[in-house]
Amino acid sequence: MKIPGVPPAELPDLNRAEDRISFIYLERSVIHRDSNALTATDDRGTVHIPAATIGALLLGPGTSITHEAIALLADHGATAVWVGERGVRYYAHGRSLAASSRLITAQAHAVSHRDRRLVVARAMYGLRFPGEDTAILTMQQLRGKEGARVRRLYREHATRTGITWNQRNYRPNDFSAGDPINQALSAAHACLYGIVHTVIVALGTAPGLGFIHTGHERAFVYDIADLYKAEITIPVAFDVAANNPTDIGADTRRAVRDRVHDGSILRRCVQDIRTLLLQPQPGGPIDDENESHGLWDESGYEVPAGLNYDDGQDIGF
Repeated sequence: MKIPGVPPAELPDLNRAEDRISFIYLERSVIHRDSNALTATDDRGTVHIPAATIGALLLGPGTSITHEAIALLADHGATAVWVGERGVRYYAHGRSLAASSRLITAQAHAVSHRDRRLVVARAMYGLRFPGEDTAILTMQQLRGKEGARVRRLYREHATRTGITWNQRNYRPNDFSAGDPINQALSAAHACLYGIVHTVIVALGTAPGLGFIHTGHERAFVYDIADLYKAEITIPVAFDVAANNPTDIGADTRRAVRDRVHDGSILRRCVQDIRTLLLQPQPGGPIDDENESHGLWDESGYEVPAGLNYDDGQDIGF
C-alpha cells in the first residue's frame, strides 16, 4: 500500500552533522512545510529552509509550528527546542540531534566512575585556567582556586563600573530581595542556564548528570554554564546595574540576548561538551558520531543487532 505524503529521507541521503547549520532561531512567525523544506512566514514574507541543512530549530516567542513541519524535522534527524527570546530560556524540546547514544553513554559512564568523573571535573576547571596544570590539584584545591577567581572578577568589574560590591547574595525564590547587582547577576545567569540547557538536550545528553554539581535536575547545566560566566554574564550584569535600569531583570535579559546574538556561545558549548565527554587525545579530532545499533553482552562488548542468535537449544521460555 502506498503511504500518502512525501516519504522520509533515506539515511545515506541525510547531511552529516558537520555539514549542517547547527542552530537556526526563529521568532514571531508561522512555520510550515513545503515538500522537503520548512517555510517561515511573517509580515515580511516567506522564507524556505531546506530541512536537511538544519541541526536544531530554536522556536522563540510568537512562533507556531505545524504537525507537518515537526514531522519533517524528525524525518531529517533534526530537533526542535522551544526557547525564550534569543534562546535565553529553555522550555521544552523534541528529539535530540544524536544519531546514537554515544554521548549520553559516555556521560553516564564517566559520572558513575570516580576516577573518570574526576578526570572530567578537572578538565572543566582546566578550561577556566588555561595553561595551568589542574591535574595535580584536589577537588578542594580546585574549588578554592575557582572561588578566588570569581571573587577577583567581582572586584575587578565593580571597580570598572563604579558599583559598590559586598558579596554574592541572593534568594532563589525571592528575586527582589537582592540588591541591584545581585538581581542582575541572577537574571543573567538564568539566561545562560537556558542557553546551555538548550544545547545539552539538543545533543542528547542528560541535564541531571553533573560532574562538579550533583543532586539537581540541572546539575550538568550548571557545570557547563560555569565555564562562560566570567566572560558573558558577570560583565553584562555589572554593565546593566551600573546604568540604574528601571526594570533590571528585563534589561539584563535583553543585554544577555544581545551579547550572545552571534551564536558563538552555542558553537563553543557544543564543542566543549563533546570534548569533555569523549576525551580525545590532546590536539586530536573527535570522531564523528555515527548511528549504531547493537546488543549488550556481559563481556562488556556489543554484538551486532538484527541477527537471530538462536542456537537451536530449548532454553525453557
